[in-house]
Amino acid sequence: MANYLKFDIYDLNLREVRMNSGLNRLLVGMKNKSLLVIEDIDCSIDFKNMNNDKKNESNKSHNDEISLSGLLNFIDGLWSTSGEKRIIVFTTNYKEKLDPALLRPGRMDMHINMGYCGPNSFRILVSNYHAIDEHPMFEEIEGLLKEVKATPAEVAEQLMRSDIVDVSLEGLIQLLQGKRNKGRRSIGNGEDDKDEKLVVVEKNEEEGLESSAEDHETDQLVVGAVNC
Repeated sequence: MANYLKFDIYDLNLREVRMNSGLNRLLVGMKNKSLLVIEDIDCSIDFKNMNNDKKNESNKSHNDEISLSGLLNFIDGLWSTSGEKRIIVFTTNYKEKLDPALLRPGRMDMHINMGYCGPNSFRILVSNYHAIDEHPMFEEIEGLLKEVKATPAEVAEQLMRSDIVDVSLEGLIQLLQGKRNKGRRSIGNGEDDKDEKLVVVEKNEEEGLESSAEDHETDQLVVGAVNC
């Protein structure tokens, strides 16, 4: 998305931010035309504790800890009006753990299920990393991608291993063949093939954004409001 829009990227780790005022300062310091990424939001904040009133809360200063109201203001409150053309992207493995107030329309404008890498996603990735649209190995790779579960991150990792196209594609074929063989062995042993859950955002020239979700749902990508 950042490449497509030509936006700067900011990666925010909420575990490193101790106070609501810290969130405010970070937002004010962001440039316009920027994309803020907060990964694994369900692991970064304990939403249950954020909503519980604590007995000793009256002894705390207003900016002592990050609160749900502070996070909501960070997204769409007073501080979000201090700039323009900003996108906030949250990723999560467990959407159900997030507070409904955070997910409601107006705060999270798009909820996208990200799936495994398919032929279309592969072509976008290989075009981004190697600037090619066709190759004799594409047919074999696309056939393997229809058989196995490979995340876009796994495919991208192989494509980045070498600047030589043939070497990268051969490595990807070996990876996919290994997954296929492992899957066959697992089926023979009566075991389920388990894959890691990863997230990637891809640019689609026609639609702007493509989730490439297939039969198996993986992570959730939540995109916040754009101030224009």
